[in-house]
Amino acid sequence: MDYTLEELETKARILRQDVIEATSEAGSGHPGGSLSSADLMAVLYFRVMKHDPADPQWAERDRFILSKGHAAPILYAALAESGYFPKNELLTLRKMDSNLQGHPVKGKVPGVEMSTGSLGQGLSMSCGIALAGKLDNKDYKTFCLLGDGELQSGQNWEAAMLAHQYHLNNLIAIVDRNRLQITGCTENAISLDPLPEKWKAFGWNVIVIDGHSMVQIVEAFRKAKEAEANPTVIIMNTVKGKGVSFMENNRDFHGKTCKIDEKNKAMKELECRTWPE
Repeated sequence: MDYTLEELETKARILRQDVIEATSEAGSGHPGGSLSSADLMAVLYFRVMKHDPADPQWAERDRFILSKGHAAPILYAALAESGYFPKNELLTLRKMDSNLQGHPVKGKVPGVEMSTGSLGQGLSMSCGIALAGKLDNKDYKTFCLLGDGELQSGQNWEAAMLAHQYHLNNLIAIVDRNRLQITGCTENAISLDPLPEKWKAFGWNVIVIDGHSMVQIVEAFRKAKEAEANPTVIIMNTVKGKGVSFMENNRDFHGKTCKIDEKNKAMKELECRTWPE
């Protein structure tokens, strides 16, 4: 897949629209952190990762772990847009008997590599997957998307130490640094700054980018894939609720969905917006 930057911007806009549609239909869910990672997901699924919707268990596929499992709407949107399941199933989000639960469940949805939702566990699992790839002489990459509030859980830093010790250069972590969690600003809960220096101290290659710039996201993954010795973390400075004016930097939309009039306004904004480099 070699989508142009303009095509990736279109994909990201579609993913945002799908998140709004699905969460509004469900009447529950987590749209804010889904929207902040939409640009990343567009780049991963339509430019960077090796994957095959026709063969979700393809042995050579790259693996993606959504550690911040509450952002399931953006993962489901990316999987549906890629062709893993029909897009109309997105409207079953969080409904009884739906495969699209509020947090991803492995075995329920093709393309989901791990059941997530208990924050702080995804990076540990990603270390295991990456280490298995090395032991099996496979060249796949493992990508793990973390929330910044999630990094307040100590298990992440145990995993970070292990990844460095085993030189897991086939592991790429991504931090959605939108600086908001359900209680408010991350720095008012447990401060994460200086975040890049923390990762460097754990022996990781660190790349800091604007998480809404397609150019910077694509370039960051190019650099990460060239890492020769150590794992890489991409810290994306993002805006929670990105793409919808009244949702941007609004902690209320961490776990609150749009009402009918809000949904209509959001969809109208997303129809015409493009993202500057």
